[in-house]
Amino acid sequence: MIYHDAIVVGGGLAGLRAAIELNRNNVKVAIISRVHPTRSHSVAAQGGINAPLGNHPRGGTDNWEKHALDTVKGSDYLADQDAVIRMTKDAARRVVEMEHWGCPFSRTTEGKIAQRPFGGAGFPRACYAADKTGHALLHTLYQQTIKLKHAAERNEMTIYEEWMVTDLVVEDGNCVGVIAMDMVTGRLEAFQAGVVIFATGGAGRIYGNSTNALINTGMGIAIPYWAGIPLKDMEFIQFHPTTILGKNILITEGCRGEGGYLLNNKGERFLANYDDSKKDMEIAPRDILARNIVREIMAGGGFDNTYVHLDLRHLGEKKIVERLPGIRTICIEFAGVDPITTPIPIQPGQHYTMGGIDCNTEGETIVKGFYVAGEAACVSVHGANRLGGNSLLDTIVFGAIAGGNAAKYAQGLTGKKGGGALNDAAKRAEQRIDALLKSEGSETPVDVKTALNKIMDNNVGIFRDASKLKDALNVVRTLQEKYTCIKLNYTGKRVNLSLGWALELKGSLDVAEAVVAGAIAREESRGSHFRTDFPKRNDANWLKHTLAHFNTGGVKLGYKPVNIGPFEPKERKY
Repeated sequence: MIYHDAIVVGGGLAGLRAAIELNRNNVKVAIISRVHPTRSHSVAAQGGINAPLGNHPRGGTDNWEKHALDTVKGSDYLADQDAVIRMTKDAARRVVEMEHWGCPFSRTTEGKIAQRPFGGAGFPRACYAADKTGHALLHTLYQQTIKLKHAAERNEMTIYEEWMVTDLVVEDGNCVGVIAMDMVTGRLEAFQAGVVIFATGGAGRIYGNSTNALINTGMGIAIPYWAGIPLKDMEFIQFHPTTILGKNILITEGCRGEGGYLLNNKGERFLANYDDSKKDMEIAPRDILARNIVREIMAGGGFDNTYVHLDLRHLGEKKIVERLPGIRTICIEFAGVDPITTPIPIQPGQHYTMGGIDCNTEGETIVKGFYVAGEAACVSVHGANRLGGNSLLDTIVFGAIAGGNAAKYAQGLTGKKGGGALNDAAKRAEQRIDALLKSEGSETPVDVKTALNKIMDNNVGIFRDASKLKDALNVVRTLQEKYTCIKLNYTGKRVNLSLGWALELKGSLDVAEAVVAGAIAREESRGSHFRTDFPKRNDANWLKHTLAHFNTGGVKLGYKPVNIGPFEPKERKY
């Protein structure tokens, strides 16, 4: 059994920031990551990270209150306002901290951090590093962890790369560690710890048409769910308005922030034809734009009844090469078009999981010693719809908060606990994996996964109704049954990637069930959750969070109130 004072599961922005904060507080910490940390999905974020710095020449005076109001309005008033205020108050400090650690932000002519407009924001507050902001932030944090890891006098940070956590171990309401598998050798190991933080990312790959990395299966959300920790607001799935046709690779909101146009097959900026987007046009909130793109296509304004154009040509070659170089490369390599001369064919695609593991503003869950941060968590700062630029901010703000609180908790512990529970959990995990390897079932994991993706894309997308959602729930539950009969083609343990994906498939199915069940129950339209049979927001009955509790007989739903602060819910207008 391996022991660490603290374990952080996840090597993305939230996980690395939490680990750094633990280390700063003299807590010996281990990071367990499914992939090499710089391969975490945080690296794919493009457009920017929000902070009310007021550096844009047209930005005027910005502050945390304005940032908070924009965030709450964008959330369709489902965000917990104490969490939003916590995040926006901390935003500038965390972004400047990243700058001081070496993050290569783009600059104004005065040498300040450059900012640009993003959807739903009253001010241009998205700080950016060209169109590779997530890449720049993640590498900056990874460099900090490596520096701490190799500091001779501290040597208190360990990184386990390509290890997959399979179980969270809880004893008497206290987290005592995790069970993890070395993906190279197939060896299972019990990791004992005084405190554990999960920062494992979202669940985008329960959908087929997603901008998410393949590793975003939802497994990191499912593991605490199985251990008895509820999931919150899982029905709220964000669909990004602009992804490459057929590939669903993200085309950053920064393109529209820099002045890009969305055009229909007549060459018109069609957003002017819709009441909820005609004011802010291309920088309206994401949920509104995604719906209106689909509406335009359904009305005959799309190309091949499938897509519309994102036009950057008028920005000019200099601006595109300087501020959107990654997007240009992606378009040339994956769409065969150069945005300098040709419009980009785009369609909406699944992008972000607003819901996640239920926690408070301190990153605490109902299990003592277990904390969460980042997209895997639901604090909730995003509510029913996340504003662009707030996800990266969420990771480093609440990564630091979770790390700091976990450090205080770890420092108050005496002795090692849970050895027996960890050994028992390891034996159960071994038996579960052996049964999977020896299964003679007739179902193929890839067929189950493909069927899950298809039903989620078709029935649990941008527009929803009771009939389609109920069909989806029936299909998901049928797939859960089929999962019990899957058979692997390769049954060795060494570098068995099929085994890893099969284990994660169980997490995808159970998380998908929570998404669909929450969507059926919520009989209103709010943010990203749009019910054609209940097209209006209903604060009287539904201004509340959904809680999904794992149950072997099917997910059980409950509810809790939204924390309303200084911003009273109003009709959402932009």
